[in-house]
Amino acid sequence: MKISTEAIKKVRSRTRGGVLECKDALLETGGDVEKAIEILKRHGLSVVEKKKERIAGEGVIEAYIHHTKRIGALVELNCETDFVARTGEFRELARNLAMQVAATSPQFITAEEASSETDPQTHCLLSQPFIKEPTKTVKEIIAETVAKVGENIRVQRFARFELGG
Repeated sequence: MKISTEAIKKVRSRTRGGVLECKDALLETGGDVEKAIEILKRHGLSVVEKKKERIAGEGVIEAYIHHTKRIGALVELNCETDFVARTGEFRELARNLAMQVAATSPQFITAEEASSETDPQTHCLLSQPFIKEPTKTVKEIIAETVAKVGENIRVQRFARFELGG
């Protein structure tokens, strides 16, 4: 089966997968772009699971200050190497997570840290809908970045500040 360059570009633009990965996924699905995207997403999640246990000792501390200068947040985001910590994808993720913390005021990183009476979707950072893409959770956004950069990424800690709060 011949796969068009246009189909590969579509899959690639939506998944950021490699050309050969996108082509293989399209071949596997008989040229169906949506199914190919799903295959690549599943593959990305399996990569994330494999990397979950690896030590993330490098990273950045990112700050976000709202334009009103009344709310701010700090996030420590860890990865495995300083090389990845300097990439645009990683820094953008750190910035977006700091903005998420400032906007949504989570109390915990994961649902496991919260008590059983706590609503994980509103109080746990990783369970919250991502503010820039509400159809995905913060955990899914992190998993997508793990798949792109090829290293374990985890939120180590965060702090939110509000003037007078």
